[in-house]
Amino acid sequence: ITTYAQELLDDLDTLTDWPARIVTQQRNWIGKSEGARVAFEVAEHEAVIEIFTTRLDTIHGCTYVVLAPEHPLAAKIATAKRQSQVSAFIEKMRQTDRIERTAVGGKKEGVFTGSYAQNPYTGEKVPVWLANFVLADYGTGAVMSVPAHDQRDFEFAQAYDLPIRPVIMPETGAPWVAPLTQAFTDDGVLADSGPFSKLSSAEARQRMAAHAQERGFGEATLHWHLRDWGFSRQRYWGTPIPIIYCEKDGTVPVPESDLPVQLPDFDATALTGTGGAPLAKLKAFYETTCPKCKGPARREVETMDTFVDSTWYYARFASPRYGEGPVDPEQARRWLPIDIYVGGPEHAVMHLLYFRFWTKAMRDLGLITFDEPARRLITQGMVNALAFRCAEHGYVPAAEYRNKPEAERVCPKCNKPLLAAVEKMSKSKYNGVDPMDLIDQYGADTARLYTLFAAPPEKDLEWSPESVEGLYRFAGRVFRVSLAQAARVRGASLPRSMQGLAGADLEVRRAVHRALAKVTADIAERTHFNTAIAALMELVNTLHEHQMHVGGKVSPGVAAETLQLLAQMLAPFAPHLAEEVWAAAGGKGLVGHSRWPTPDPESLTRDTVRIAVQVNGKLRGQIEVEPSAAESAVAALARQDANVTRHLEGKSVRKQIYVPGRLINFVAG
Repeated sequence: ITTYAQELLDDLDTLTDWPARIVTQQRNWIGKSEGARVAFEVAEHEAVIEIFTTRLDTIHGCTYVVLAPEHPLAAKIATAKRQSQVSAFIEKMRQTDRIERTAVGGKKEGVFTGSYAQNPYTGEKVPVWLANFVLADYGTGAVMSVPAHDQRDFEFAQAYDLPIRPVIMPETGAPWVAPLTQAFTDDGVLADSGPFSKLSSAEARQRMAAHAQERGFGEATLHWHLRDWGFSRQRYWGTPIPIIYCEKDGTVPVPESDLPVQLPDFDATALTGTGGAPLAKLKAFYETTCPKCKGPARREVETMDTFVDSTWYYARFASPRYGEGPVDPEQARRWLPIDIYVGGPEHAVMHLLYFRFWTKAMRDLGLITFDEPARRLITQGMVNALAFRCAEHGYVPAAEYRNKPEAERVCPKCNKPLLAAVEKMSKSKYNGVDPMDLIDQYGADTARLYTLFAAPPEKDLEWSPESVEGLYRFAGRVFRVSLAQAARVRGASLPRSMQGLAGADLEVRRAVHRALAKVTADIAERTHFNTAIAALMELVNTLHEHQMHVGGKVSPGVAAETLQLLAQMLAPFAPHLAEEVWAAAGGKGLVGHSRWPTPDPESLTRDTVRIAVQVNGKLRGQIEVEPSAAESAVAALARQDANVTRHLEGKSVRKQIYVPGRLINFVAG
């Protein structure tokens, strides 16, 4: 994967329809760092500590060097007096989680090795420490510590009373204020840095790297946080790795004619979870013949990580029955890349990164022709619900306590009060909801409507059974409108434009086409199903205002078009109800087979504008007027607003400010 590091980084800029947080996480995980490697000789040892730094301009402020506890020199350079402390610290760090070790704001821990390393720029000998926050797999596993210009180094220096020496001045020329209360981490101008003093940080880094290369103790270099992916696993379930080991010919790939290597049948009771790779127990599988020398050989018994399968399955979907290779090029060109991909944010730097890498590898093998697997990514939120837990005995079934008074929410074992909190739904927390219970009570459409209405896809959803009732009532209102109109709209001709419409017909047709424009955008562009359903609710309110649930004055043609469009908009959310409405409105066939409608542009044009009404600069009301309305007419209508009238009472209007189409302000006193 590191072969593709630069491309994986660069192409993040093309993923404009991926969530910004996913792009940022991948950018940081790939972690391109331009810096320098510098060698520090360890006094009294024939050893050299090679450090990697992105801030070579600060090296004259280095007051100590830190090694990762796992660094190969960590134990070797410890002096006799410090050996026991160093060994104990190394063992402690071996048992400490790396995330805990490097947590921002976490406690900085370390131990002095007793040895010193020489700064090649100054000749100064600085102490060598081991510290919890340095990891062996980042850079060289060794860092020069400049506490005046790195906050982590600053905190460590304060904890262990190590010198803090500023060597970078702010570009503003502001002096240092001693003692420093935090590290100055910005670029600036070098000071107390020998021949490099008074240079800018950027220029100094270039010159100092060149100086190190000339003198043979360092060079400019590029570091990546990204590491190659070791994907073999000691599991049965996984893709067999097509490699054969031969004593004579070494590592030999399985011939293409013998691919794919099939997993053998395996007795599940033999999968104990211990004792190495399960396939190593099957001689019939691992004993084979070398493809080169035909002598005895052994198959690889580990299998690929299942992440391998999830990196390219999408491409196989384009041609699942294709037998000439993994992907049919013609079908791949037709169907791929993916338009919308839904994946969890927890996979940001695993599956979603491997997914991109594998796509680029397949492209380079000539299997596909695109660079990125998905144009748009949606990261779904979690479904949360109220959970109840006893501090001593753990979780209890939420359904049994949700509707009980707080005084009765006690542990059945110890009778102590239960702790209530909204948490992710899971079997272990006993706060899951069986959708069949909801379907049995309210129907499948209401269950769908509630799930989609409760939150946008990317946000967490807090499950609230009480809120389902509102969606059930909405579905009922839709059904009553369709029943009331069914006989009236039979055989009616649908309107083709706004021409000739007035009154209720004009308002209803405008409302349904505006709803269609909103729902279309919410589904296709924003994927905000909740606001699309809200737009449908608003539309149904309008239909009720015009008495369509009891007949009303809307003409049969407008009513028929309205119900057909309502059915089509409702279909993705409540398909069964939508079919009923479609049939009642005289729609042909199934609504699910109909083409998605297009809103009438004429109906989207506003025939009025909303004017904000202010009194002495404060908003006191809003009015609707024709765009061409004269100022005098706007002022007269504004003064009729009850709230505006109240704030003008007893005052005289000294000045009137009108911004056409936007606001009118009465300056009164």
